[in-house]
Amino acid sequence: MIKPFFKIFITLAGLFLWTASPAAHAAQKCGSPATAIHQIQSSGPHSPLAGQTVSIEGIVTYTSNHQDGFNGFYIQQADAETDNDPATSEALFVYTRRNASPGQRLRLTGVVKEFHDLTELVNVNQLIVCGQAPLPTPVELSLPWPQAPESFENMRVSFNAPLTVIEHHNLARFGELTLAKTDQIIPTEYLAPGDPAVQQGLENHKHRVLLDDGKSTRDPTSVPWLDLSKNNTVRAGDQVTSIHGVLDYRFGQWRVQPDQTPRFSRPEPRPDAPPRPSGDVTRIMALNLQNYFNGDGGESGYPTPRGAKNLSAHNNQLRRLTTAIHQVAPDIVAVTELENDGYGPRSALAQLTQALGSAWRFIKTPDRDGSDAIRTALMFRSDRVRPEGKALRLNQGIYRHRGRPPLAQTFMPLAGGKSVRVVVPHLKSKSCRNAQGPNADQNDGQGCFSAHRTREARTIIRWLSDLSTAEPLAGTLITGDLNSYAQETPLATFYAAGFASLLHRAHPCRPDDCRYHSYRYRGEKGSLDYALANQTLMPHVSGVYIWNINADEPRALDYQNAPELNGPWRASDHNPVITDLRL
Repeated sequence: MIKPFFKIFITLAGLFLWTASPAAHAAQKCGSPATAIHQIQSSGPHSPLAGQTVSIEGIVTYTSNHQDGFNGFYIQQADAETDNDPATSEALFVYTRRNASPGQRLRLTGVVKEFHDLTELVNVNQLIVCGQAPLPTPVELSLPWPQAPESFENMRVSFNAPLTVIEHHNLARFGELTLAKTDQIIPTEYLAPGDPAVQQGLENHKHRVLLDDGKSTRDPTSVPWLDLSKNNTVRAGDQVTSIHGVLDYRFGQWRVQPDQTPRFSRPEPRPDAPPRPSGDVTRIMALNLQNYFNGDGGESGYPTPRGAKNLSAHNNQLRRLTTAIHQVAPDIVAVTELENDGYGPRSALAQLTQALGSAWRFIKTPDRDGSDAIRTALMFRSDRVRPEGKALRLNQGIYRHRGRPPLAQTFMPLAGGKSVRVVVPHLKSKSCRNAQGPNADQNDGQGCFSAHRTREARTIIRWLSDLSTAEPLAGTLITGDLNSYAQETPLATFYAAGFASLLHRAHPCRPDDCRYHSYRYRGEKGSLDYALANQTLMPHVSGVYIWNINADEPRALDYQNAPELNGPWRASDHNPVITDLRL
């Protein structure tokens, strides 16, 4: 951006000479010599005048002195007063409780301060209203950033090209949405772990902007530019246009404080469940339940150690989970993040199964479910499939004394044909708590505990290789939450053992296209949940799907926060993976 340069201009106070030198002791009246805001901002990361008292004149562009605001306003040089250096900003944030209105031309005296990398004017000891003036022309910006955003700090800007909502985790918490030019993909979905993946992740995070609510408090009761309700929500992937306001920098993020309501649109509506194919198909659904706990199994015992905080939240969660399962119409459901509380009538598994209907049953492995608070489990429709042989839990190697041991069970369709062995894993998460040595983050894009997850994968493969493969077994399907993206080491371990990711074979992720994903984390999408088939099962696969009912829905609509929401939406934070087999 090349800004016009004028040394002499006319203001409402009369004709005067604009100077670029500090004017802390100049005559304090409108039109007197003053310090140019671009001199305060400079072209560097910090103001060279920090700590000095200066006098400035400019036009108020946006105020944030409302309740829960930032206690101040933004002031910008008039269009005719800017320099010709595109590396310098022409605006400041003024931290003061004094009131001002957009369009007022003010003369201020205060101290320049750097506050968490935001240049601002504080300790304002004089404020003179010089009259009304036209607002400065907004600078039109786009993403990815054409140049360092610092040169536009606190200035009026506009984003007229559509931007995509990539993250809404903090919408209900802080009143903000994360936007980018297009949806962003976890690099290790398509890149091997290593420096290229890390650098791509840094690029993804660099080229973003937040749409903010102009408030400094948590848990806002409303967001001024969005009515978040069951019928008027925002999903990741939605587009936003007509973004006009002030470019602000707070809490380590570039953000726009809009001065008018942006426009939201949804290129793709909420999807329907994948229709069940005709004929003899065995449908298997894998779903992370996002900590399904049921209190004491009665109507008390809340809040639980995880999951529902009260009975209402539990009932809300149960209703959404059963709705999602019924709409998919599976024969077998493999679940993770289920309370590990046995198999009695008041257990979480028994009550979830009962809620699905009279035809539903669950697989039992008493006293072999591991030491974790959560476990994996299998439910099935007894009028469509039957279990063959005994259920198996892996209790060797890394699973000997801890963890969430995988569950394996063979099922046979009642209509006849071959059987399928279904294995439900839940590998260790990427959380870095207690991570040491090889389990610490290796800065290769895989997060913490990749070494542990890889050991789990190897243990599962050895276990399965020792199990019987006698006829009429069609093959093995590993389906569940692997807490790893498609190119990461644990998945490479399964690939090397002859397992294929059905989802990535049918719908591979590329740098600019990853249509099917099961999870979204910090603005990047990818799949943590899988259907892995061995080679003998591949000819029996007729379809694989991800139903996007959870990952792209805002946390504000989850079972804890939106009891009135009907349907399957935000039943969990993971999307289900659905596999159709012709056995």
